Amino acid sequence: MDGGQTTESFYNAPVNKLLSLGEPRGNEWRDYAALNLSFENIPDLIRMATDDQLNDAPQAGPLVWAPVHAWRALGQLHAAEAIAPLLSLFHRIEEFQDDWVQSDVPKALGQIGAAAIEPAAHYLADASHDEWARIAAAETLGKIATAHPDLRAACVGKLAAQLEKFSEQSETLNAFLVSPLWDLRAVEVMPLIERAYSAGRVDESVLGDVEDAQIHFGLKPKREQMPKPNQLTTFREQFSGLEEQLHALKQENAESPSFVDDLSFGPAPKPYLAPPKIGRNEPCPCGSGKKYKKCCGARRF
Repeated sequence: MDGGQTTESFYNAPVNKLLSLGEPRGNEWRDYAALNLSFENIPDLIRMATDDQLNDAPQAGPLVWAPVHAWRALGQLHAAEAIAPLLSLFHRIEEFQDDWVQSDVPKALGQIGAAAIEPAAHYLADASHDEWARIAAAETLGKIATAHPDLRAACVGKLAAQLEKFSEQSETLNAFLVSPLWDLRAVEVMPLIERAYSAGRVDESVLGDVEDAQIHFGLKPKREQMPKPNQLTTFREQFSGLEEQLHALKQENAESPSFVDDLSFGPAPKPYLAPPKIGRNEPCPCGSGKKYKKCCGARRF
């Protein structure tokens, strides 16, 4: 960017509209075609999605959200030329704790579809990338299959091919290879999943143990053995203990409605839907001693 040029003037209409949209609301993506964005705007959208000055802009302003809108627009445009630039953003997950890249870019790539399968699988297989970047690539394959059911077999095949290397990979990576297969209900690769679990090569705090998988895939109606303790079961036990204490306090103070109301927790929280403001590299609030991203923040990005 030239020294006398502002960020706003660096992008022409209609792409410059994205600079003022601010933080996206909820999980619904807006219709970017309604902003008159079209195929001829793809080069500028790629430039905006990968613009370091925008990605690192102050969180309080609207500019930092422009790349999010840009990569969402690229997804809706099925812009195959954006695949490599979008994959290049995955390094930001580990290096900058960029949760928006982690949660959103796989969805954008998923919308692009078939052209993204091989690049995502290649990225996933490359051990030189950070682990969480590779996990995002695995998630991308799952999102492609979800958005394009006709591509399910191809995506499942790529995920299974990587899981075949379970003995050479971390338990965390293996768990997040199982995760999209779990979401896709890919029962056809259950023998491989069972082998990975049997070898002790899957982090059971992410999805549970092999019996949980068998039940999820409809291969077993219920558990036959008690689950081994892990971060998920420990969290549930701690929460259950708190609920029992709360119930006892309510019983003791039943004649004081205001006291009971003050103690109401509301709906029980789900262990892996963690508060969005916790940094991925910060200590997990459950007290496990692990980083948040490898504990209660691990299941869903």
